[in-house]
Parts: sequence; structure tokens; C-alpha cells
Amino acid sequence: GGEDEIQQLQKALLDYLDENTETDASLVFSRKFYIAQWFRDTTMETEKAIKSQKDEDSSEGTHHAKDVETTGQIMHRAESRKKFLRSIITTAASQFSTLKMNSDTVDYEDACLIVRYLASMRPFAQSFDIYLTQ
Repeated sequence: GGEDEIQQLQKALLDYLDENTETDASLVFSRKFYIAQWFRDTTMETEKAIKSQKDEDSSEGTHHAKDVETTGQIMHRAESRKKFLRSIITTAASQFSTLKMNSDTVDYEDACLIVRYLASMRPFAQSFDIYLTQ
């Protein structure tokens, strides 16, 4: 999945949480938690990528122009993710339900599947097999 697909899944999950806040008040917290976690993940990934770029730049020293372009791309991608999350935060609850991507709504099973998929993309879940084999 590319960046757009992940953002679509995140938006679908947030739509589901927003639609069901009337039946379960804890979903308001879950929605805010996911937004904050994704924002934090974006910041951490950006810092790691820039740090690795600087480490490569100091060790090689010859590909500086290429590294600057790559760092710029990393920053641009991070800013677009943050802009997406900020737009979700600033969208009022009444407007949020009118901005759905599809007319179809996400049901509970689909929301669980989306959560499992997005969780599998996290660094801990990706490194869990390594921990298990060790």
C-alpha cells in the first residue's frame, strides 16, 4: 500500500469511529488517540529518515545533492501526511460525515480489518517476527 491507500484506510476508520460515537463514548477517545498516534509516527519516521540521511552524508560525502533532494522529499511527504491529519482534526463533526469518500459505510468487521492492517504497518509489528525467532 502506498501513502494514498493508507490515508484512505485511516480516513475510513476515522469515519467509522465518528459515526459510532453516539453508541459508544469511548470511540471519541479512540479517534483522538489514532490521530495523535499517526501524527507522532509521522514525526518519528521523518526524524529517523533525516538522521539516516545525515549519517550517510557524513560517511560518504559525495552524494550531498542527492541526499538534499531525498531529504526534501521526506519532508514534503511528512508535511502532506501532517496536513491530512490536521484537516481531519479541524473538520467539524457535522462536516466530517458529509466528506465521506464513498457512499458505503464501514461496518465493524471492516473497521477491525483496517485496524489490524494499520497495526501491522507499525514498526513493532514488523519486527515481531525477529523477536520471536530470537
